[in-house]
Amino acid sequence: MPKVTTEQLPLSGLFGVNKPSGPTSMAIINDMKKLINESKLFVEADKLKEDTKGKGKKRSRFKRGPVKIGQGGTLDPLADGVLVVAIGKATKRLGEFLDCVKEYRTTCLLGCATDSYDSEGAQLRLAPWKHVTREQVEEALEKFRGNIMQTPPIFSALKMDGKPLYEYAREGIPLPRPIEARQVTVHELELVEWKGSDHSYRWPEKKVPLEQRKAAEKTLQTVGENVKFEDSPEADMGEGAIPTAFVLRMKVSGGTYVRSIVHDLAEALGSAGHVVTLTRSRQGRFTLEPTEPNDMECVPWSVFEKAVATPGEPDEDGWKEWEREVLAKFEVFEGKGASSSRDS
Repeated sequence: MPKVTTEQLPLSGLFGVNKPSGPTSMAIINDMKKLINESKLFVEADKLKEDTKGKGKKRSRFKRGPVKIGQGGTLDPLADGVLVVAIGKATKRLGEFLDCVKEYRTTCLLGCATDSYDSEGAQLRLAPWKHVTREQVEEALEKFRGNIMQTPPIFSALKMDGKPLYEYAREGIPLPRPIEARQVTVHELELVEWKGSDHSYRWPEKKVPLEQRKAAEKTLQTVGENVKFEDSPEADMGEGAIPTAFVLRMKVSGGTYVRSIVHDLAEALGSAGHVVTLTRSRQGRFTLEPTEPNDMECVPWSVFEKAVATPGEPDEDGWKEWEREVLAKFEVFEGKGASSSRDS
């Protein structure tokens, strides 16, 4: 752990957190705020004293803490993995993590498309899946490498003329214009595990109501897209049949929608599919498994979870366990009278 002198405090900088699946990114940040806003690592000593004097008084939930905290790219509740956190003046650099190269590992479950393109959504369409082989998947991946165009799903929260697309879809309202496709770059894409039916994943039980499916079809027809959200399930599926699942690893440019790759790949295979697990394993230089000289390993979320429940006692240098863990994986951007520890 790097030694930190009193003259360097308070620190500004960046670190990565290994977010678990379940909570929102904002919930993760809010839980960390409770610790960061009471740490001498990040708060000036006189402000900490003021805060100590004010303990016991009811604080408005709208009052900001003494430290500015932000994150460099939201992960949905389903997703886990790298969440870049910035403290203090380093929040000015969060923009670089929105457009940087990212790596993901995701599991696709065949036979069912959902309105959200993942297992958090509702069934939108069932399709055959038994015909899909490992070799077919590997061959189809070639179409999704390099520069590709992605069109956001009709049930997404992306706004068109101030209205979310999902509102147009659910109400059958004509779109003002076609949904604009975006170019993204898939630097690497490979099949890393073929699970077949040896897994515990299942399709969502909730279904998009028939009237909403028809409304969405009507909306898309207004811009020339003849899409049908109709079920054509496996003819001889049988009771208890488990659909095929497989795992992909990809390295992509900023703005790439991983769920769309999985959805579109399943369509290209003559099936349907959705994401059931999604892990961001790298965001820029922050990673779950360092392999390059400048890689920064992430702090496990369990470190913060434990500290929120039981803060613990400081060591001989005055740091609590969670502070030591953060310092060991912290990229200093600016301390009092200090400059960034990196040029990039």
